[in-house]
Amino acid sequence: MKEYFAKVLSEEKYRLGESPCFDTRYQRLSWVDILEGRLYTLSPDGKRDCVSFNQEIGAAVPLERSDGFLVAGRYGLYVTEKGKQELLYDLTQEYTAFQRSNDAKADPAGRLWFGSSVADEEHTPDGNLYCFQRNTLRCMQSKTKISNGMAWSRDGKKFFFSDSLSYAVFEYDYDIENGCICNRKVLFEVEDGVPDGMCIDENDNLWVAIWGGNRVEQHSTLNGEKLARIHVPAEQVSSCCFSGEHLDTLTITTAGEGLSGKYDGCLFTCRVDSKGRKPDLAKIDWSEGK
Repeated sequence: MKEYFAKVLSEEKYRLGESPCFDTRYQRLSWVDILEGRLYTLSPDGKRDCVSFNQEIGAAVPLERSDGFLVAGRYGLYVTEKGKQELLYDLTQEYTAFQRSNDAKADPAGRLWFGSSVADEEHTPDGNLYCFQRNTLRCMQSKTKISNGMAWSRDGKKFFFSDSLSYAVFEYDYDIENGCICNRKVLFEVEDGVPDGMCIDENDNLWVAIWGGNRVEQHSTLNGEKLARIHVPAEQVSSCCFSGEHLDTLTITTAGEGLSGKYDGCLFTCRVDSKGRKPDLAKIDWSEGK
């Protein structure tokens, strides 16, 4: 098994860093701080921008039509572009008062997939996995505990999903035409930590952040075998994405809330012997949201 060691990208700390994404069109890195409700972007020239929301935001997915984002918030789905924020879909009728959006990804057809979770430690973990397309919301997997990482195989026939407090990454058959999943099974289970956000490389291997485990793990989607490990000097490793000109570097987010380690909550990078794929982009017709 290969062993890697992550390096600190920035010593700025985030309460709950999540949803990293590298938009190859602009060579731009983005990520969110869920608890602060902030979306950050980092341009190739080193310029960092921040968009603030008045609520927790679980994730931000780049839009196909512009350099903006589709954002999964606590109260709704939002489009942010050209300096404006607009509500696309109200989630207050879907969520209980103590739920919020969590991780999100666009599928190869541009649909938005996102999960919900409880927003505090007082309630039993509970949520759902949703798919949003053409102003229609579908619940794709009910009774998840903490809906988290998502990825699709290169041929679009498999969907991978981590339900964190099930301590497992699941595999489904995927119908790309209709955006449906079926035949759920456990691909692999995680020990000594919790599976969180993840990405997939060009060889269909998953790279999974291990919350509470100081690491990222690479697993085969053929049999779940562990292939590599990235050691991260932060306890709560939350997600990762491939980045850089050649998509051969993982950018890794972590959380610092309630922790006192030197690098807890920082961003990290690690060059690996694998290459990622370009991220899928969210497709929307804005007229449907008005």
